[in-house]
Amino acid sequence: MLSNPYKHKVLNFSGGVGGSKLALGLSKVLSPSQLSVVVNTADDFEHFGLHISPDLDTLMYTLGELNNKELGWGLNCETWNMLDSLGQLGGETWFQLGDRDMATHLLRTQYLREGLMLSEATTRLCKSLGITHEILPMTDYRVRTKVQTKTGILDFQEYFVRHKCKPEITGIHLDGIEHAVPQEHFAKRLMDPDLSALIIAPSNPFVSVDPIIKMPGIRSLMMDSNAPVIAVSPIIGEDAIKGPAAKMMRELNIAVSCGAVAHYYGELLDGFVIDEQDAQSAKQLQNSGLKVLVVPTLMHTIDDRIRLAEEILNFSLTMK
Repeated sequence: MLSNPYKHKVLNFSGGVGGSKLALGLSKVLSPSQLSVVVNTADDFEHFGLHISPDLDTLMYTLGELNNKELGWGLNCETWNMLDSLGQLGGETWFQLGDRDMATHLLRTQYLREGLMLSEATTRLCKSLGITHEILPMTDYRVRTKVQTKTGILDFQEYFVRHKCKPEITGIHLDGIEHAVPQEHFAKRLMDPDLSALIIAPSNPFVSVDPIIKMPGIRSLMMDSNAPVIAVSPIIGEDAIKGPAAKMMRELNIAVSCGAVAHYYGELLDGFVIDEQDAQSAKQLQNSGLKVLVVPTLMHTIDDRIRLAEEILNFSLTMK
């Protein structure tokens, strides 16, 4: 970890690939006692009897520096022998389960069948992988993202992976959200009087961030916190940094722009981080009452991730 000049305590809200990049940058600047990452679990699903947690796995593998950097997800040095055999036997191979990755799913499923909660299983897995920063599932309750399309309702992974985001969407439903209780340590971190910043990663607002902030009571706790809420735009120009966010916005009749993302989050935000390509939008956002940081937000390298993390942390100090 780099020399740490910050006194921050940060709670980072994250989805998978995009969120994990910023989380890694923050973890290089902040100590384990300073940073907790709360992760979307509404993408979780059951496949061949296994409990799969795609966003949790991406965060674990990234913070453990074990991730496949070329793909952005999964483990490095992965092999696919099991998947090849599965296909030969007539099994479904649309969701790619790597040989090394399978160990995570098998062990998590075993832990859950033994009666552990998802957060407890995650803690055990993180410890085994040598991860010292806290990764928290948003809840131990079952929440599932359902994508409403013109041809019917799809589970998120079927929409995202099996159908490659091709069906036109008409809405998104978070099944079980009304009964979900925030994970215990997540709620405690959110109410910590020493919390310095709440940072929403450049993750998809609809399917990565909404499941976290739409749990009962979370939005109110965020707004009541003395810590500023800062979001990083997942949109640069008229496109998403990664994933289907821009396509979803068009199909939901939302303008594809950083300003539309800020408007979507609404009064929840104190600060907003946009890319240099969108600098022309800064004044209008500032006129709406937001503090705006304009910096390069694309994170190709580890230096990019660290630089953006430091920029956001310094930005948060201006809102004290």
